Formats: sequence, structure tokens, C-alpha cells
Amino acid sequence: MQGPSQTADGNRPPANPIRRAARQHIALDMLRPTIAEMIRAEHPSIADRDLVPVSMVNSFRARHIEALLRDEAGSLSELDASVARSIAAEEIIVENVEADFDARRTFGDRAADMIARFGGSWTFLILFAAFLAAWMLVSRAQGGTSFDPYPFILLNLILSTIAAVQAPIIMMSQRRQELKDRLRARNDYQVNLKAELEIRTLHEKLEHLHERELIRLTEIRSLLETSLAGKSGAKSESRAKPQPGAKPKPSV
Repeated sequence: MQGPSQTADGNRPPANPIRRAARQHIALDMLRPTIAEMIRAEHPSIADRDLVPVSMVNSFRARHIEALLRDEAGSLSELDASVARSIAAEEIIVENVEADFDARRTFGDRAADMIARFGGSWTFLILFAAFLAAWMLVSRAQGGTSFDPYPFILLNLILSTIAAVQAPIIMMSQRRQELKDRLRARNDYQVNLKAELEIRTLHEKLEHLHERELIRLTEIRSLLETSLAGKSGAKSESRAKPQPGAKPKPSV
């Protein structure tokens, strides 16, 4: 079956150059006042109905956002600049921090995370308590022939070794978790900043469109009033003018 966007030979029809040009350009009077003023400041000869390339609009939009952030914060950080560029390029700034961070982990990192996860669980505590109890019970049952008699010097050595090895592993896992939290907080900051700027831009666009609609309605109203006034004047003149062949009414 032939699709609506395919020709008889199964190929897609060529793109409409007029529609493609409309997507690549936008009229100056359709832009927000702040962006339009910036473009007029650098290109004084441009008219309101002239078409402006979208690439130029995006560059001016990025400059406007950077100036706005610089005025509010006093300086422009790299995060703020990246948000401004993403808004101008209409790119998605959300990142999957968990997947990207886990993909960069080495075998040692994964092993450390597993050991730290197991060492901080109730399973480890129960198994380790059972191991200590069995060690001490067997040693006490063997009496003087035990491999580790009371006060369990070998057991103390094993516990000290486990603690000395487990502490750095847990610290490595905590450091990676801290780095992951920092990356997540950075991404959240960028997403929240972009959302705030987009909402502010949307409010400005709506106000601009509302003002344009009010101006258009005012113009239409004035045209209708002028037209109605002209028609009523023409009717009154036609009524006042005597028709040819009509006899004047006698005065009483």
C-alpha cells in the first residue's frame, strides 16, 4: 500500500523548498521584543517583515540568555553557558547520570562497590556473628589443644586484618558515590535552570503575542468603525438628496 508521504515508485517526494525555507527563516516581528531589539541594534537596515535566519536568531538568543544570567549572578559559569547554548540550539540537556557513571566503572570499582554493599548489610552481620560464635565455641571445646585458645589471639588478628582491608574499600565506594551525587546535582541544576529560563521565555512570548493581538483587534475595530461611519454617511446623503421627478411636498 502506498503511504501518504511516498510516490508511486515507493520513494519519498522531495521536500517543499518553500516549507523548508519557512522552517529556516522567521519574520523579525514574530520574535520576542528583546531578541528583535538586539538584531535591530546590529542590523539597523532590517525591516519588521524581513526574514531572519534561524541560526542568527539562535545565536542572539544565546547571547541574551548569557547576558541575563550574568546580570543576575554577577558572573557566567561554564554550567550557565552550557545551559544557554542548549536553549539556543534547542537541545535536550537531561542526562542519565547513573548509566553513564556505571559504564565508566572498572572491575576494581565494581568489586569495591559489591564488598561495601555486602559489608553494610544484615546478612554480613549475621554471618559474621555466627562465624565468631562458632570460632569461640570450637576453641573452648578443644581446650588446651585448641589452635586458638583463649584469649583468641588469632581471631583478633583476623578481625584487625578484615577491618584494615574493609575500611579503605568502603571509603573508595563512598568517594565514588559522592562523585555520582555531585554529577547528579550538577545535572539537576542545569535542568532546573533551563526549565526556569524556558518558562520565563514562554511568558515573554505570550505577553508579546497578547500585545500583538490587542493591536490587531484595535486596528480591526477602527477599520470597522470607519466603514460603518462611511456607510451611514452615504445613506444619510442619499436620503437628503431629492429624487428626480419627485414633487415637493406643499407647505401647510
